[in-house]
Amino acid sequence: MQMIKFLLTVLVVMLLTSCSTSLSDYEGTTPQFKLERFFNGELKAWGTFQDINGEVVRRFYVEMIGTWDGKTGILDEDFFYADGEKQKRIWTLTHEGGNKYSGTAPDVVGKAFGEVNGFAFNWQYTMSLPVDDEVYEVHFDDWMYLVDEKNVINRAEVSKFGVTVGEVIIHIQKM
Repeated sequence: MQMIKFLLTVLVVMLLTSCSTSLSDYEGTTPQFKLERFFNGELKAWGTFQDINGEVVRRFYVEMIGTWDGKTGILDEDFFYADGEKQKRIWTLTHEGGNKYSGTAPDVVGKAFGEVNGFAFNWQYTMSLPVDDEVYEVHFDDWMYLVDEKNVINRAEVSKFGVTVGEVIIHIQKM
């Protein structure tokens, strides 16, 4: 029963995201997404990366710990890929005031910038992404939707030179 509810929620979020690309579309929606509340404590996530043809080329699981001290948060992420690769990313997040956030991580080029409106959070950044023996700088247009107090659906379009190269879809669950 819980799986059916989750799949229906994913379907609704996917329908919403396919029709809307503006953060202002979510004004006044609830629950209100507060990063300091959701990304605080232990979280787990499951995701996929699909290439431009829609083929799933990577699957992964993530264990996260979020801590906040005032306006600054640390999100410590451990990625476990289906092919056995492991990866670590540590985000330093800053609440810039109002609905705006910024963030840095070792593999992020410059700063990430994001904004919350209602239950939606749009986050954009450029990441150095190792692929085989090369490193590519790719842009993430990352949309997170707070489904309820324990679940976020994350959908990110990945592009290079303005051309979409893939999509990441993640379900994040607060423990």
